[in-house]
Formats: sequence, C-alpha cells, structure tokens
Amino acid sequence: MQIGAWNISLIDLYLLSGMAVLLLIELYFYLRYIRLPKRKRSTDEQEIKMEHAGDQLDLFDSNIRGVSVIVAARNEAYNLADYLPALLEQDYPMFEVIVVDDGSEDGTRALLDELSLHYPRLRHSFVPRQARIISSKKLALSLGIKAARYDYLLFTDADCRPASRFWIQEMMQGFDSDQTQVVLGYGAYFKQKGMLNRLVRYDTLFNGLHYLGSARAGHPYMGVGRNLAYRKEWFNNSKGFTPFLGMMAGDDDLLVNHAATGKNTATIATPKSLTWSPAKTSWRDWWHQKHRHLSVSPAYTLSSRLRLGIEPLVRGAWYALAVWLLLRGWGMVQWAVLALLGVRLLTRSLVLNLSAKRLGVPKVGIDLLLWDMLLPLISLWILVFPYRQPKRW
Repeated sequence: MQIGAWNISLIDLYLLSGMAVLLLIELYFYLRYIRLPKRKRSTDEQEIKMEHAGDQLDLFDSNIRGVSVIVAARNEAYNLADYLPALLEQDYPMFEVIVVDDGSEDGTRALLDELSLHYPRLRHSFVPRQARIISSKKLALSLGIKAARYDYLLFTDADCRPASRFWIQEMMQGFDSDQTQVVLGYGAYFKQKGMLNRLVRYDTLFNGLHYLGSARAGHPYMGVGRNLAYRKEWFNNSKGFTPFLGMMAGDDDLLVNHAATGKNTATIATPKSLTWSPAKTSWRDWWHQKHRHLSVSPAYTLSSRLRLGIEPLVRGAWYALAVWLLLRGWGMVQWAVLALLGVRLLTRSLVLNLSAKRLGVPKVGIDLLLWDMLLPLISLWILVFPYRQPKRW
C-alpha cells in the first residue's frame, strides 16, 4: 500500500492503528483514574492555631471528633525516637497516640515508657513475643483498635513522619460527610540519591494517583497503612481483619478492597496531609517489599482485578507493538511510532509531574520511560513466580 511517496504494508497500517487505539484507551485511563482529589481548603495556621489554655474548651465543641492514632511497631526504637514526637505534637484538640509493640527486642518498650512521662497523650501496649500467627501486625493493630478511646482511627507506620503538625486536621476533613467511613491518604518517600530511590518514588506516585483517582471515580480498591483513616464502627461491622488472617499482608489494601465503596470513601491528598518515610535502600529489601504487597492482589475482588489488569495489559501490548514495528526497518511507520511514543511520554510526564507539584513531592525524572516499561514486567514476574511468605511482617 502506498501513501504519497511512502510504501506501507497493510499489516504495518493495522498495527499502527492498533497502537493509536491503545493509546486512546490509556489517555482515557489517565483522565479518569490517574488524578488527585479536588482541592479542599487547606488548614490555615492562623485560623486553627490553638493555645493550650483553649484546648479544654474545644473539647466540648460538638464539631470536634476525637481521633486515635494507631501505630504497630516491631524493632522500631530508632524510628520511634525520631518520628513519634511529631505525632504526639499534632495541633488537634482531642487525640491520642497508641503504639503497639509487636514483640520488639531492641528497647522499644523502654523508649515508650520514657516518652510516656513527657507525652500524656501516648498510650502503648504489646503483642507477646510468643504469639504464633502469620501476621502479627494484624493482631497488633487489632489490639490498638480495641484499646482506642475514640471512634475515628488514623493509622501510620513507625517509620513515618507527618508532613505537618496539621496532619490529623487535614485527614479529618475527609469525614465532613456523615456517609464517609474511610479516608484514603497519601504516603510519600523521602528523596535520596540513587536509581532505586527514583524507582520507588515513581512507583509510589503512580500507584498513589491510581488508588486515589479510582476512589474518586467511585471504585476504591486499596489504601496504604502509612496514611489511612476509618471509623471503628465500620471496621467492626466489616469483620475487621478476620477474612485475611491467613495472609501476611492485607491489613490496609484488602480491608479497603472488600469493605470500602464509592459512597463511604473519601480521599485527602494535600501537602500538609502526607506522611513521609525513608524508602528501601537495597534492591533485595525493595524486591521483598514488592513481593509482599503484590502477594495479596489475587485476593482482591473480581471487579478490582479486572479493572486493575486493563492498564498494564494495554501498556504491555502498546510497547510490544512499538518494538515490533521499530525492528521492521525504518520509514514512515517508524516515524509514526516515535510520534506516538512522544505523545505518550509527554502525557504521562505532564500528568505525573503536575500531580507531584500539587502534592508537594519530587517530580518524575527523565528515566520515566524505563520505569514505564519495567515495572509491569516486574509485577508480572512476581505474580507468576511468588515466593514463600515469611512468618512475620
């Protein structure tokens, strides 16, 4: 077949048309699911600044909801010493922080005893070291939930630092509606040197925009334990972690996947509402972490699995067609492939970097193309060749 001065085979034309259709599907995916929540009024420090003398009066304000911040920790004495004060010094009138020591052997309990002398809001408990269950973290969180004085529960990890002293207030804005039972937040990773850190931050940003955007579109499918809130009543009515006790992970994403709905779920993603954590510094540790996170995906609901599988399949098919056509020679078709690749990368870069700017996290670098192709292959490998789960989190 000849178009102008260029000879194009019918097969190449079909394949090129297929790439264009797949790209349109991905653009629709970006516009519908890869997006941040609508901007909420950010907490104004001048309006909400509370003096200690006025805190007691605020306790009687019917609009103030008490919050229990729950942290499960195992051998996290170093991180707790560094990050826990930021939780305990939040600017919110009615909250407590519950740390559950999951059989630590590094002095965590002694540290918590010492901090309790200086911070009356701190409460702590422990999981016996002899507890023999697959996921002792679920037991630790369950103990914290049972001990919570308040109905509103806010979760983070021992190695997380809230982005501001208004973290609790920002996350609690998600409960503005009486229907809301679950609030999904964003957990960011500190920027450090190295390729692994860039990979982790890219993966976290893309996945974060995906689960936040999906929840906004009415299809919540996961949350992250680094920044997640829900009501105790909803947790109990959903049978808590009981359906997932036989799995190592799932204390956050499976709970949301099976019990959250478009009507009872809200999202908060503002710079002051984030939590920040150090990323894994070795490829081996990151690989194990990725394994653990993906190990629970087969337990997602069927609708979630189908919805989540479309994008990586479309992306994989698009790149397969692109590689095939580029290897067939050089001509008009190959220039068209490069043009489509440019549109794809430009769109992805704009979506991710504009969202990163709104979140207040580092932007995606020039290695976007590498991670765009590599991460679906890594996920596929992990799902096809799972490894034996460890007995503790």
